[in-house]
Amino acid sequence: MADHVDVVLAQWSERRPDLDASPMAVMGRLKRLAQLVDGELRRNFAAHDLDSASFDVLATLRRSNAEHSLTPAGLMRSSMVTSGAITQRLDRLEARGLVTRKPSETDGRGVQVTLTKAGLDLIDAVLPAHVATEDRLLAGLSAEERTTLADGLRTLLESLGDKTD
Repeated sequence: MADHVDVVLAQWSERRPDLDASPMAVMGRLKRLAQLVDGELRRNFAAHDLDSASFDVLATLRRSNAEHSLTPAGLMRSSMVTSGAITQRLDRLEARGLVTRKPSETDGRGVQVTLTKAGLDLIDAVLPAHVATEDRLLAGLSAEERTTLADGLRTLLESLGDKTD
């Protein structure tokens, strides 16, 4: 059984037999996998009138602490959203009544972002569908294969500097 990447590798082998194109076996599959997974997750988020970054902000607030509250800088550090996207996402989420921004009680210049009841209800409704979608996407792997893949990807990410403080 062959996939698209196998075809690409065979073509490179034929056209450039002097070139070790084996890194493409991993990188090509990671790229194709990311595109397929992203499409599936986008469909799930869209069913709840969210996008990936908005989901990530809501999920980060939900899992952070009992108050479901962080500073914008804390959100950026704890989520998968870039600093440039935080303000834009917060504006949209606040306009929808899903988060509030209030001055910090401990830092006069700071702001606390907090889930509203509507935001909490939404993330609690979306999260099970999100996890079920991820589980469905991984159904082709055994539990052992999932663990091995997760461990290998963690090692690769760490080797590229993606580590927690």
